[in-house]
Amino acid sequence: MTAPSTVETAAAADVPTELTDGYHLVVDALKLNDIDTIYGVVGIPITDLARLAQAQGIRYIGFRHESNAGHAAAIAGYLNKKPGVALTVSAPGFLNGLVALANATTNCFPMVQISGSSERHLVDLKQGDYEEMDQLAAAQPFVKAAYRVSRVEDIGRGIARALRTAISGRPGGVYLDIPAAVLGAIMPKAEGDRTLSRLVDPAPRQLPAPEAVDRAIELLASAERPLVVLGKGAAYAQADAKVRQFIESTGIPYVPMSMAKGLLPDDHPQSAATARSLALKKADVVMLIGARLNWLLGHGRTGWNPDAEFVQIDIDPKEMDSNQPISAPLVGDIESVLDALAERTKPGQIQAPSAWREELGARSAQNVAKMAERLEADPHPMQFMGALKAVRDVVHQHPETYIVNEGANALDIARNVIDMHVPRHRLDSGTWGVMGIGMGYAIAAAVESGAPVVAIEGDSAFGFSGIEIETICRYKLPVVTVIMNNGGVYRGDDTNPYDDEPSPTTLMSAARHDLLIESFGGKGYRATTPAEVTAALTEALALGGPALIDCVIDPSAGTESGHISHLNPKGITVGNITPAKK
Repeated sequence: MTAPSTVETAAAADVPTELTDGYHLVVDALKLNDIDTIYGVVGIPITDLARLAQAQGIRYIGFRHESNAGHAAAIAGYLNKKPGVALTVSAPGFLNGLVALANATTNCFPMVQISGSSERHLVDLKQGDYEEMDQLAAAQPFVKAAYRVSRVEDIGRGIARALRTAISGRPGGVYLDIPAAVLGAIMPKAEGDRTLSRLVDPAPRQLPAPEAVDRAIELLASAERPLVVLGKGAAYAQADAKVRQFIESTGIPYVPMSMAKGLLPDDHPQSAATARSLALKKADVVMLIGARLNWLLGHGRTGWNPDAEFVQIDIDPKEMDSNQPISAPLVGDIESVLDALAERTKPGQIQAPSAWREELGARSAQNVAKMAERLEADPHPMQFMGALKAVRDVVHQHPETYIVNEGANALDIARNVIDMHVPRHRLDSGTWGVMGIGMGYAIAAAVESGAPVVAIEGDSAFGFSGIEIETICRYKLPVVTVIMNNGGVYRGDDTNPYDDEPSPTTLMSAARHDLLIESFGGKGYRATTPAEVTAALTEALALGGPALIDCVIDPSAGTESGHISHLNPKGITVGNITPAKK
């Protein structure tokens, strides 16, 4: 082999080394791991990161507020079963996004929030840098995990670690802090490329122990009044056929939590949703699939048979016994557990007694008849029931439509009125019952699916994220926002007996939300009767673009705090409060 000449060596030395930087490495790492959409709000120091991501083929959806961008990323994670990504600036922008990140963690949605941050040496000495904050420390109490990338060569590892943490085991929110200096740092491209990695099996199957499966089978087989509770974890698992096969092969009645509606059609003969109170009160063995015994289920105490025994499928063993003793814990991912149950159950071993199914069926028929009477009423001014029945009837003709729902009465009543037939098509306030998720969830559902979205909002709940209708119009998304406008938080007829200022729950009764969307180029409607709601929603869905229907509801309609008014502490009544002298 001939050694290179002096001329050749000199020529090679003159060839410039190709360079990369932190911005490019972040984008390259995300693309390598199949992240194709980012939701965020730009500013120092991440504006060029968004520009570069867009130039490299990642779709960037720009919001007006970081919390809404975060909610969009979170629900994208839920819908796709892979981490949604939110991008924010430092300090205040980071904190705005942290609300959504914490909510994602509580709801077990896989999400990663990437935020730019100030120089570490200035932050640590508290020298007053631009938007100075120790963001890593601030995030840690509220998320599944928080990481910081302190060197440009660690960006690939940081992205991979954040994505794996968000999706593996029990999904949740992960914070990734990247200081501005790291984003701008430069290194040879060849070396940078070697730091990137593609995740292998980021959410591996977790199989239950055979003896645990046998224990659960024996308990379910011995039940006289078995019940299955389906949570949103069951919907997230995307094991729809296996969930249905287990329910139908055993004949066990089931109750779906709100975001599990549609896993089986709401009109399925084994659904006990319309006899929920009786089912919980009498069930002697309850199987939880992707559901937790938190406040939404009365912690397994309020309203339950005190002698009920529980079978629980959960990927996190720490969840077991959190509120009630779990007689048969099944630790594993839902699909693997259902596979094991199918393999180890003898034909006919688990069968719900017909008397139990008939009892629940009879109660369901009674309650459905009562609801039908209420829905057929057409009082004036318009009530929640009338407006929501109109929405339900139109949506029935468009089963591909996603329903986003938040509010107090708007949430509670819509959940009961609008039945679902497709999984993961009802998105609502979830475990925290938080308001402000509406527009973020609606935007992500439209972006990720391309399908029409109907966002049913209380007028108060809409106010938390309403400016994002500009985002909906800017991206020309097929989102129809339907506002239940009764002029108040909970209801609009509250008064302030002490002076002429509005009461704490009073909103502007003459608000014209329909004109708001028209200012951004969308289509606005004002509806005062169910027939007008029907006409407006039918036309809006046919148009396939941004629209808003302002449904004028009776100000006296609704109840304080909706269905959870019992959570309000009882103290001195307002009537006994003596107003302060001015």
